[in-house]
Amino acid sequence: EENGHPSKKLKSDADEEDAEDQNKKLPKRKIVLLMAYSGKGYHGMQRNVGSSQFKTIEDDLVSALVQSGCIPENHGEDMKKMSFQRCARTDKGVSAAGQIVSLKVRLIDDILEKINNHLPSHIRILGLKRVTGGFNSKNKCDARTYSYMLPTFAFAHKDHEVQEELYRLDRETLGRVNQLLACYKGTHNFHNFTSQKGPRDPSAKRYIMEMYCGEPFVRENMEFAVIQVKGQSFMMHQIRKMIGLVIAIVKGYAAESIMERSWGEEKVDVPKAPGLGLVLEKVHFEKYNRRFGNDGLHEPLEWTEEEEKIAVFKEQFIYPTIINTEREEKSMANWLKTLPIHDFNSSAVEVQTNNRNPKKSSDPEGSDGCGDDSD
Repeated sequence: EENGHPSKKLKSDADEEDAEDQNKKLPKRKIVLLMAYSGKGYHGMQRNVGSSQFKTIEDDLVSALVQSGCIPENHGEDMKKMSFQRCARTDKGVSAAGQIVSLKVRLIDDILEKINNHLPSHIRILGLKRVTGGFNSKNKCDARTYSYMLPTFAFAHKDHEVQEELYRLDRETLGRVNQLLACYKGTHNFHNFTSQKGPRDPSAKRYIMEMYCGEPFVRENMEFAVIQVKGQSFMMHQIRKMIGLVIAIVKGYAAESIMERSWGEEKVDVPKAPGLGLVLEKVHFEKYNRRFGNDGLHEPLEWTEEEEKIAVFKEQFIYPTIINTEREEKSMANWLKTLPIHDFNSSAVEVQTNNRNPKKSSDPEGSDGCGDDSD
């Protein structure tokens, strides 16, 4: 340039610019992405634009979408421009094996590979499907399945001295756990299982399709079990409180009758189990699949082909994180020590007195899964 000759562009730069120009010409299409991630170290799924101090899964996802050329940079700054919607707003530290997000992207070549190249290994895009133009992953989702992995010593009776690594769950206790979990099935008023909802708030009624605890298994000398729950939608902290109450009953801190009481109008003190262990397993789109899944233009939102990849991701990133964190930080063991502090017998009058000066929730963890889907 100094000698009056135009500078020659390096071939790789020119190729990149050509690819970018090609990308810009691609029409935008509405798609869904199947995501899996380990939530440790993140403040949940949902991006807080302007708050870089709390890192979220979506911060890393949006950055990868921009860098791979799927979306223009300004869409990363204003997510409405790409019609972005997550199916479930998972909490601080909560993982997912089958999260779904819907958005408009340019369908570039090798799109999954390119997005994953810009993501850390503990966040993966495992699948992609085209959907209808008006599709919204949150509104079209008609059920969500979560799992909660916990060490089985959580169910040991309070009067028994227990060595955590040696404890093994017997058939009788597992049967009792499942009998209690089954009581949640159907529609109940869960105002006691969340914060800032009154007993007469219609949105506190939620429908649970199934809830059970699977067979225990040993990992690194400690026995664990996984509780599965499928429901239409869940409120803030609902799943953790449902599990917390069952643990309190099985351990002998609370009477079984507290469950019926908790669905009534009375305010009941329901303990909230730790966030570690909670995983968004799967989201369900049964109505959408019936209407559009076989219309010849769209595929049903089912992920049978991706099941093996999901299982591998869980074994590699989700389960080891839960097991190692439990062993190192003892989140369940420390939480169990707080159970005697709860007052499982207080009357409504006592609780009303305590609530005359209600404190605003300072819990930074957001919600179990989807936040409040009734909004």
